Amino acid sequence: MQKKWLIRTSPNSEKITQLSNELKVQPIVAEMLLQRDISTFEEARLFFRPSLEDLHDPFLMKEMDLAVQRLKKAIDNKESILIYGDYDVDGTTSVAMVYDYLSHYHNNIAYYIPDRYQEGYGLSEAGVRYASESGVSLIITLDCGVKAVEKIALAKSLGVDVIVCDHHTPGEHLPDGIILDPKREDCDYPYKELSGCGVGFKLLTAITTVQNWNQDLLFSYLDLLTISIAADIVPITGENRSFCQFGLQQINTNPRLAIKKMLDFAKKPLPLTLTNLVFIIAPRINAAGRLGDAKNAVKLLLEKSSDKAEELAKEIHDVNEERKGLDEATTIEALDLLSEDSNHSNKVTNVVFKSGWHKGVIGIVASRIIETHYRPTVVLTQPSKGDLFTGSVRSIKGIDVHEVLEECSSVLEQFGGHYFAAGLSLKEENYNEFCQLFEEAVQERITDEMLIPEQKLERKLNFDEIYTIGEPLYELPRLKRVLQQFEPHGPGNMKPVFLSENVYGKTPRLLKEKHVKLTLIQPNNRVELDAIIFNRPEVYDLVKENQPLDIVYTLEVNEWQGRKKLQLNVKDIRQTEILVS
Repeated sequence: MQKKWLIRTSPNSEKITQLSNELKVQPIVAEMLLQRDISTFEEARLFFRPSLEDLHDPFLMKEMDLAVQRLKKAIDNKESILIYGDYDVDGTTSVAMVYDYLSHYHNNIAYYIPDRYQEGYGLSEAGVRYASESGVSLIITLDCGVKAVEKIALAKSLGVDVIVCDHHTPGEHLPDGIILDPKREDCDYPYKELSGCGVGFKLLTAITTVQNWNQDLLFSYLDLLTISIAADIVPITGENRSFCQFGLQQINTNPRLAIKKMLDFAKKPLPLTLTNLVFIIAPRINAAGRLGDAKNAVKLLLEKSSDKAEELAKEIHDVNEERKGLDEATTIEALDLLSEDSNHSNKVTNVVFKSGWHKGVIGIVASRIIETHYRPTVVLTQPSKGDLFTGSVRSIKGIDVHEVLEECSSVLEQFGGHYFAAGLSLKEENYNEFCQLFEEAVQERITDEMLIPEQKLERKLNFDEIYTIGEPLYELPRLKRVLQQFEPHGPGNMKPVFLSENVYGKTPRLLKEKHVKLTLIQPNNRVELDAIIFNRPEVYDLVKENQPLDIVYTLEVNEWQGRKKLQLNVKDIRQTEILVS
């Protein structure tokens, strides 16, 4: 799929020189910092050397004082507390963190994860009634609750108070409870992009301060907070970046038993990056809720016995392997259905349906389809004959699918979500009309330009800028060593991707019939660089032709037999356009 390459606008050259001199870094590094809104020594210190002492006061969050008062009262009076979290990674890590920490100071505490299919997302009526019937007088919701107006009203009518720890945008009316959410319009908390687990951590920080509890114990849960941040794709800026720096340090030096066991089954050694958490740890935790019981993920995260942790990790590993098989098979079937649609090339949406597809993987499948067919996508299934069609929606830049679904609401039984992702259900007889309405609503909003995915680039780079004069070519260049300090990467601080033009490939080799390994040279540059192009066997012939190429890539470290060497990970490649005068 052809991508549109977009190079960041370069900052003012005087500012680059000034910051470069102030920080004693290469101009390239100063430029990249300015592009991340880092323009002073102090801002650079916070970026490169964050400290937990720089975290914001939790009492800056609206109603934090009320939340602490209510929680303190529950602890003092030995009330029964229920920790309630969503079934995804953010929810389950939040529950494990808050439940386990508070358990050190309060015995009358339990946790609850709703069933994905029986109860659905968020605070459920079944969960509220369970709390009431169990004698619970305080529910703490994590990663959900800010829109649960009716459920929290029900809880109140049953004599159950609710503290909400959420990070989603509130609706028109807030529930009648104590609402901790930095995205409240009336909340002055300085950092708005916390995960649900992050809001829970702020509540724990506040109660720890008031009660003079063990702060070191609290910080031992930064690993769970980091997993939540990685999995929930929140910006890796501000406090989230600080949390991740220390959480990753903890994971890589003293990982909890659950992480050790999951890594054993994944055959992945330490150290881990944030990306590893996204692709190795998070899918396993998520799989528990997709195909099994999400409470097993919480149990694993809390487990102190090695044998029991191994048993739970094996169970979750097996569920994840099943999920991967279903994911792959369903994706193939979905792509086949699109290829059989003779009118698909005239559409600006992908909508596919097949009865019997597992509801737990259709969201993943929708994302997979977009990788090759870049359009707003709906994947629908019908678990059994007569059931409602249930679907997951994923979008592309520029199309708000929640807004699109609102235009289709006349044929929907239920829908919800946000800009890039949503869920829906509809009656079988309304399927064809939904397809038409969804296509028409997207057509009204989309342009041809929006159908081309973007690849954002830091800047153009010549090979001689990677290794400066005098640097030994057999060692990692200073530029790469500094760029490693830009980690952890994620939204708001993506891994730098560079563009080099007019390069030539030497001695390409095809690995495992799908990866291309080669050496790259650039005329008038002294440096030759190793490179790899993953999962693009079709470019083997292109690089073999000795034609000038433009490449976009990241700088990686290839470690082999204890030796570290620079390697370019080529993300995209095309022939250089030769302009004829």
